[in-house]
Amino acid sequence: MHLKDKVALITGAAQGIGKSIAETLASAGANIVVADINLELAAQTADELKKLGAKTMAIKMNVAEKTEVENAVKQIKEQMEKIDILVNNAGITKDSLFIRMKKEAWDAVININLTGVFNVSQAVAILMMKQRSGKIINIASIVGEMGNVGQANYSASKAGVIGLTKTLARELAPRGVTVNAIAPGFIKTAMTDKIPEDVKNKMLEQIPLKKLGEPEDVAAATLFLASNAADYITGQVVNVNGGMYM
Repeated sequence: MHLKDKVALITGAAQGIGKSIAETLASAGANIVVADINLELAAQTADELKKLGAKTMAIKMNVAEKTEVENAVKQIKEQMEKIDILVNNAGITKDSLFIRMKKEAWDAVININLTGVFNVSQAVAILMMKQRSGKIINIASIVGEMGNVGQANYSASKAGVIGLTKTLARELAPRGVTVNAIAPGFIKTAMTDKIPEDVKNKMLEQIPLKKLGEPEDVAAATLFLASNAADYITGQVVNVNGGMYM
């Protein structure tokens, strides 16, 4: 699956799963726009990707700020000339039991995880519709499908991403743009590394494959959906969860 000369914009790409996606797409030949709220870290990641032969661009982007997103997309268009692939990966968590959840925690997660996808997708979709081609890939979550104690805000945001994905897939299909989502399960990240062993073992009991996923597993699914091999796939949710939710 080759992405030679394709331009991929990845939000939240400075580290974690987003960085793994950036590395995988760059290795397949894509040029990468590393968008992140942390510009310094984004620039560092962009420099690392150049070693893979990719043309790169680092840009500051708070996905919750619509004007900032629109200005960033204009800059990307000017420098990279087009956007072929959009990966909406930026996201945050602010967990607590629903009855104790502060309105600020609800708003923050919804604004980044759901409204952020709206903001970036809308700005990029305008370009893709004019190009009459493009791939939008939204990183959702297993908890957007099955829920999770202590994550009412996160679950709601990711369920919203799945619904948005399906609607955009229908609206953009006539212009040759596909829209799909990936719903990762529990993936090895800095966040899961902090989970106590007893809690982690209970998680593993719920996973048929008896192991946590790797960021590369999510990146591999992203590569497939971004490639020509997935040209006839749209409006779908690809579960990367070791069988935890079927």
